[in-house]
Amino acid sequence: MKKVLIIGAGGVGQVVAHKCAQLADVFPEIVLASRNEEKCKKIAAQLSRPIETAQVDADNVPELVALIRKVQPFMVINVALPYQDLTIMDACLETGVHYLDTANYEPLDTAKFEYSWQWAYQQRFRDAGLMALLGSGFDPGATNVFTAYIAKHYFDEIHYLDIIDVNGGDHGYPFATNFNPEINIREVTADCRHWENGEFVTTPPMSVKQSFTCPEGVGTFNIYRLYHEELESLTKNYPSLKRAQFWMSFGDSYLKHLEVLGNVGMTGIEPVEFQGQQIVPIQFLKQLLPDPASLGPRTKGRTCIGCVVRGIKDGKEKTVYLYNICDHQDCYKEVQSQAISYTTGVPAMIGAKMMMEGTWMQPGVWNIEQLDPDPFLADMNAYGLPWTVIEDPDFDLL
Repeated sequence: MKKVLIIGAGGVGQVVAHKCAQLADVFPEIVLASRNEEKCKKIAAQLSRPIETAQVDADNVPELVALIRKVQPFMVINVALPYQDLTIMDACLETGVHYLDTANYEPLDTAKFEYSWQWAYQQRFRDAGLMALLGSGFDPGATNVFTAYIAKHYFDEIHYLDIIDVNGGDHGYPFATNFNPEINIREVTADCRHWENGEFVTTPPMSVKQSFTCPEGVGTFNIYRLYHEELESLTKNYPSLKRAQFWMSFGDSYLKHLEVLGNVGMTGIEPVEFQGQQIVPIQFLKQLLPDPASLGPRTKGRTCIGCVVRGIKDGKEKTVYLYNICDHQDCYKEVQSQAISYTTGVPAMIGAKMMMEGTWMQPGVWNIEQLDPDPFLADMNAYGLPWTVIEDPDFDLL
């Protein structure tokens, strides 16, 4: 009987708990832990079968170690904050437990999205006979697997990669973020980096935009180029790439609010003194904004996230587009969360399933595209994230 410990009770943690609970044969015992155990208990009350809950401070390695030793799980699914990746990895190493996350580590004091800190754990996990699977969300995660699948089945060599993340949903608020506001705003305001001619090129955030029409009637949206962590691992693992870019859609209202908040300093990550206390502006802003977990019942529309790959097959150039479309209201009906949490939480469950069943199980630290994409994508079709391939679509990107 393999037990799984889920750390994090936000919107993604809620989806992971729901999806794991649906597969009792794979996840017979589940423990959901968070700094706030009441949030865990509220999620547990939604589920189709009983699970355990616990309180833990994911910044505290001894506390994590004590919980893991008490629970004795086969693996930890980390859907806490990216700041806490390394403490949870340390605790897993100390207790001999496998590890999975959905986003790379980033330090609190700088918006720096790199895998270097986690890649440095490679030998320690390998020597311990433990597996750490990095970035098993959607982007990163499913987009990495999409790239691996396209490279495996459609090309001899891939040269150009464009990852396109469109959220066609509307929650009705003038300004809100669909996942943790602090992480979201740090991400989109960081300098853009894209891969071109063997190196990363830095440009101002969202300084390049274009219009993109999604398939299946999702709509036409402005998409903006920004940096996303999967570019780092994909360009390393697919050295034939000449250019790799990440694009995300933003509405005019979101961008205007973000500009004003930035101009007045509310998106800052450096502490400032206020009435004798040190506060971080973006953390205070997070408290003022709607909780992303509360957006589910009011968000309507669909997401469309996928990869456009150009390369060579049998000496000829071709293009392949692989994408998923997800409906916000359908997600809410199933797991009481909107599609942004759903599209991250389902791949986290699938990655854990791959490890629990032994389909993916090898010691060391791995990015998800380094593993066989076929069983993962089969499970995406089976568990709520069906995907579609279009060969030679009638569009091109910058």
